[in-house]
Amino acid sequence: MIELPVVSKETVERKRKPNWLRVKLPIGPEYAKVRKLVDSHKLHTICESGNCPNMGECWGAGTATFMILGNVCTRSCSFCAVATGRPPEYDTEEPKRVAEAIKLMEVKHAVITSVNRDELKDRGAEIWYQTVVQIKALSPQTTIETLIPDVKGNWEALYRMIDAGQEVVSHNMETVQELYRRVRPQAKYDRSLEELKRIKEYGKRSKSGAMLGLGETDDQIFKLMDDLAEVKLDILTLGQYLQPTKMHHEVIDYVHPDKFEFFKEEGLKRGIKYVESGPLVRSSYHAERHVNV
Repeated sequence: MIELPVVSKETVERKRKPNWLRVKLPIGPEYAKVRKLVDSHKLHTICESGNCPNMGECWGAGTATFMILGNVCTRSCSFCAVATGRPPEYDTEEPKRVAEAIKLMEVKHAVITSVNRDELKDRGAEIWYQTVVQIKALSPQTTIETLIPDVKGNWEALYRMIDAGQEVVSHNMETVQELYRRVRPQAKYDRSLEELKRIKEYGKRSKSGAMLGLGETDDQIFKLMDDLAEVKLDILTLGQYLQPTKMHHEVIDYVHPDKFEFFKEEGLKRGIKYVESGPLVRSSYHAERHVNV
């Protein structure tokens, strides 16, 4: 069982959503077009599974973040809306369907992510590789970001995942080191840092993201940014954590947009080339801007 923080009455009052977190409902012809393509190709998106607040904006612009290897994760992170359990057998035709959908959508920049598949010896690396290869074959002009999971130290699997020609490779730290046991009980802070270090050393543009509002302190965020700067991270995203259901980790605080701007400046001071920081920022938000950093 995941131990969640004790929340006082004052914290409950503070957790009411502020005005700056209001988002538009997903509507419009481009949204409907993406909705139809996702459904007809039997695809999963993190936009839906992760309850992303930017789904209306991104789908309205004709873009989506595809989630491969199914929609059931072997991890039980206390912040995540994706279903947890024993995943079904993966679909070897999935890379082809994703590539065809991206071609039909005529996207200039595609983001691919996945659930954790810890039960697979290669962590799903071959499906990752084939997905990127087939996207490039059908849409050679499309640039790609892959948001990959923790490979539990299987570096051979990591290198297979990132060797298919994608321009950006991302792996999210998600939170500060002190909250890992509570927020990411099956992950390890140092192992995720090592993964980012190896991605950069492999010659890829590296990216990571973290959520704020889980109970972290400013000093803990500074340490996270220092650690990311040490592994020469290129791109960092910082966004507000939003509680998916009552069963998930509480929102401890709503961080003001001015504070997000402050953290952006702090990240840039530490040598991180590009920092996207704001309440509604998510890993793949404005991802097309990160390709040429």
